[in-house]
Amino acid sequence: MVFSSLVFISLFLPLTLACYYLVPRFLRNTVLLLASLLFYAWGETFYVVIMLISIAMNYVFGLAVSRLRGRPAATSAVAIAVFFNLGLLGVFKYANFIMDNINACLGGWLIPAIELQPVHLPIGISFFTFQALSYVLDVHRQDARAQHNPLRLALYVALFPQLIAGPIVRYQHIEDQISARKTSVEMIARGIRRFLIGLAKKVLLANTFAFPADEIFNLPADALTASVAWFGVICYTLQIYFDFSGYSDMAIGLGRMFGFEFRENFQWPYISKSIREFWRRWHISLSTWFRDYLYIPLGGNQRGALRTYLNLLIVFFLCGLWHGASWTFVFWGLYHGLFLVLERTRFSRFLEVLPAPMRHGYVLVVVAGGWVLFRAETLEQAINFYKAMMGIPGANPWPELLWRYLRGDILIAFAAGLIGATPFLPKLRGWVRDWQERSVRWVPYRMATVGTVSVSAYLLLLVGCVMSLVAGTHNPFIYFRF
Repeated sequence: MVFSSLVFISLFLPLTLACYYLVPRFLRNTVLLLASLLFYAWGETFYVVIMLISIAMNYVFGLAVSRLRGRPAATSAVAIAVFFNLGLLGVFKYANFIMDNINACLGGWLIPAIELQPVHLPIGISFFTFQALSYVLDVHRQDARAQHNPLRLALYVALFPQLIAGPIVRYQHIEDQISARKTSVEMIARGIRRFLIGLAKKVLLANTFAFPADEIFNLPADALTASVAWFGVICYTLQIYFDFSGYSDMAIGLGRMFGFEFRENFQWPYISKSIREFWRRWHISLSTWFRDYLYIPLGGNQRGALRTYLNLLIVFFLCGLWHGASWTFVFWGLYHGLFLVLERTRFSRFLEVLPAPMRHGYVLVVVAGGWVLFRAETLEQAINFYKAMMGIPGANPWPELLWRYLRGDILIAFAAGLIGATPFLPKLRGWVRDWQERSVRWVPYRMATVGTVSVSAYLLLLVGCVMSLVAGTHNPFIYFRF
């Protein structure tokens, strides 16, 4: 079940909200936990057991680490927790990848391949595993208290707004909210508005960009021209941003409807002027997770330049691997790691003296180039795509023509996407609020007019999204597979 589905919007969400607010307060966590388990079981059935096992084991680990604090055994408990969580992720996400690479090595020695049946990848396992692991590590660091109520810990891990594709919520950030939280009509209204913005990003923009992006990346290598290849990359660059940031907006909005305040996961990353800044704005919950639980424990930037470079490469190698069991993801992570290393050399001084538009252009080209690796199914496909982007022609005498993709709906989405990927609209809302506050004459009339226009705009977004969903448009979330 995805947020951008008629089943979720018209059935699951209204019923869950109704049940949540009709029961007594002491039962609300139970209702929300049952709804979250149903939400996950809707798509995974049996594999909900894997998540429940993860919750149970990390509940035990958290209590053990808390009770053993100050003794050598506490370190052992943390090590076992890390081994269990990463082992769980390794078995379900990387077993086939590891075995395929072992077989490739054995083939050179004429040793028979080891057969392993395809292992099913439970939806969202990367997200709920990282959340559970961060809970144990925060208890060890005394950044959070061990949770003695197993239902509350289960709610933290299984909470459906962020269960499938994040953001990765830290236990320490919502520890008090799980125990006791306040809701209001204003908070629910803010949550609905944020959810509708995310839904529109996903349904009206990301889904529209998905059509040309998918078609172009599925073209034979020799049919690609430079213009078509670049258009495909640009479409995917916009698609993945609106797909993932839209999901995060919906998750934040849903959280508010139930009284939770999740932290922001995106802050207009495409306006960045360096790759370092890009990673402070893109998938913030993941980049800060790797920073706090891996980069800093490795020594961060406190042990000299060479160690800093190595730490960055290790972090982004694992960041790439976290996204998927494929060499394309590994090289995508290393690609970003190399640019982060480069920006810690003298290149950073050169970058700083460039005009802002040139620095901005540098980031867009680097990031878009990285998305080729991220989107390609194989390294060979990525290399062929790079060749096409550089204008190296294929052998096909009838290459694909760009005009095929310049349809009206795509061009409209393109214009809206270029605006929506910048902070222009939030600034516009701020200007409107300032105008309201400065107004003295006919204030009630003006405020009522602005409010009516705002409500009408959100209703139009909802109607447009529902019409698109009824029409049966292509509607997967990119980050579901991670």
